[in-house]
Amino acid sequence: MITFLASIALLIIGYFTYGKYIEKVFGVKEERTTPAYVNADGVDYIPMSTKKNSLIQLLNIAGTGPVFGPIMGALYGPVAFIWIVVGCIFAGAVHDYLTGMISIRNKGAHLPELATKFLGKAMKHVVNAFAVLLLLLVGTVFVSTPASLLNLLLDGKVALGILIAVIFIYYILATLLPVDKIIGRLYPYFGAILLISAVGIGVGLIVKGAPIPELSLSNFHPDNAPIFPLLFFTITCGALSGFHATQTPIISRTTQKESQGRKIFYGMMIAEGIIAMIWAAAAMSLFDGYGGLQELLAAGGPGAIVSEVSTLMLGAIGGTLAVLGVIVLPITSGDTAFRSARMIIAEYLNLAQKKMSSRLWIAVPLFAISVVLTQIDFNILWRYFSWANQATAVIALFVGAMYLYIAKKNYWISLIPGTFMLCMVITYILNAQIGFRLPMNIAWYGGFAGTIILVALFFRQANKARAANLPLEVDISNYKKVS
Repeated sequence: MITFLASIALLIIGYFTYGKYIEKVFGVKEERTTPAYVNADGVDYIPMSTKKNSLIQLLNIAGTGPVFGPIMGALYGPVAFIWIVVGCIFAGAVHDYLTGMISIRNKGAHLPELATKFLGKAMKHVVNAFAVLLLLLVGTVFVSTPASLLNLLLDGKVALGILIAVIFIYYILATLLPVDKIIGRLYPYFGAILLISAVGIGVGLIVKGAPIPELSLSNFHPDNAPIFPLLFFTITCGALSGFHATQTPIISRTTQKESQGRKIFYGMMIAEGIIAMIWAAAAMSLFDGYGGLQELLAAGGPGAIVSEVSTLMLGAIGGTLAVLGVIVLPITSGDTAFRSARMIIAEYLNLAQKKMSSRLWIAVPLFAISVVLTQIDFNILWRYFSWANQATAVIALFVGAMYLYIAKKNYWISLIPGTFMLCMVITYILNAQIGFRLPMNIAWYGGFAGTIILVALFFRQANKARAANLPLEVDISNYKKVS
């Protein structure tokens, strides 16, 4: 219990200390007009309050990742707590803040456009394809998982196919309609359910004195489960997730002032880390050690753990509310995944989105492809999502490092976590079954070699960009503010 409580305390302290430092390094310009006003279009660029933006950001980034990932990561034991705390404060929250703020400075641009500008034109097509693929995988996965949980909650009384269809209909509406019509109106209610469920489970663990294992030298390294690199692909949301880089530009287009960024981007990542910590602790404590947890995971997957934990901690009625909270998570990430994919494709094709017909031309093929992908086994989709997710995080962290390097600011805050995860990504794909299936020792050599080469190329590009005085932000002097 001490390790658990100390970890949550560290996450909160991290927001008020390291989060403040990151904000200072970036340098907020309070007088600069944000895209919500400069580019107001009544669809995607709409000023919204800090409270509403923060809640939408949390629900956007917190899919099943900060629940299912930590549950599976609990098999590693208390070392998972270290990754959630360190990853969230020094990598994930930095990743989200820099992506959101750089997007604000560049008309609410999405990651592919930012990568093209700061990492080179050669990245344009690659990152666009990568981002859309990731969002399609996320959207598809986040149709299947909430539908399965709802089917379980309703005891099979409503067919799985019907639930999937209902969720798809909601996603289509959320993708096409202005951001304040459905997302802005429903998310406060979704957020209340999410927070009640997470807080309920957390308080339940403390009140009931759940036997949460403490971190020690004897349990630091789990048996038959190598920490490097697998832990960093098991627990992504809640520590570091590239999916967030596709979501923050949605809110960068609705943020009223730059000073709100630390609460919206850095703060909501810390909140997600706390959610991840609660579910990791619950999974570790309630199932007769890691052996019992492994058996339950094999029998029913993470969804079975969610159901068991919720009922044990909160009883039948409270447990049902908790499960509903977990169902809300993927739904509120799936809808914005498709919305974000639409916006990225629109930017790539330079297609204005004010007209409904323009949105339909992009959205219809997206949903058609997603329907086909729902026929693929969930576990296969999740493996590809996990790799694509962390590769996207690397791209976003290097964009942040490049921005700060050109600005002659402390770029190491982004480059160090980016370099670490780059090494993990290369090593993972060289060793993994979905990759090249090389022996781990060879994969490590390849990981280190590839990382050295790519970091050297980064500095080469960075020096060129600084010498050319690459503009860090879009000049808004010629734009008329629309309010």
